[in-house]
Amino acid sequence: MASEQMDQVSGDPIHQRHKNPDPLNRPRELVVVCGPMRSNVNLSRMVRACGCFGVSKVFCIGRGRVIEKIARDGKSRVQIATHRSLSPLLTTLRRDGYHLVGLEQASISKSLYTYEFRRRTALIVGNERKGISEAVLSTVDDVVEIPVYGLPFSQNVATASAIAIYEYCRQFPQG
Repeated sequence: MASEQMDQVSGDPIHQRHKNPDPLNRPRELVVVCGPMRSNVNLSRMVRACGCFGVSKVFCIGRGRVIEKIARDGKSRVQIATHRSLSPLLTTLRRDGYHLVGLEQASISKSLYTYEFRRRTALIVGNERKGISEAVLSTVDDVVEIPVYGLPFSQNVATASAIAIYEYCRQFPQG
């Protein structure tokens, strides 16, 4: 460990709370598309995660509202675009060159552990209770899921989104 990261007296590591973000070499080409959320808390947690990971755009279907106290700096750093319905948005994103990836437990899902994201990806997450509809699942390019090994059978939508965004960023660490 570099000496500037160690306490000069004890030689112990220094806790760096709120350290500056690592710069990206290029903007991230990941956008997150949220189905109609039941909870503004979940939407706000997703916006916060996007801010932390350098994802600059979230599309929200319906009347979602971001709670600043939860989203923190994410609210000012992430552009939030609201749309009435999902289908026309997905058509536009596909036309703009995005690979559409649904995050859902489905018979056609691939494990997030082995999935290789494309750089230009739209990650679609569904409603907390209903998930992504079968109609939407049939239109996306791929479906990924996070394996679970205990109960409950799935992650919270905001937690699952953060895990999937992290995996995308792990594959494209410089943007």
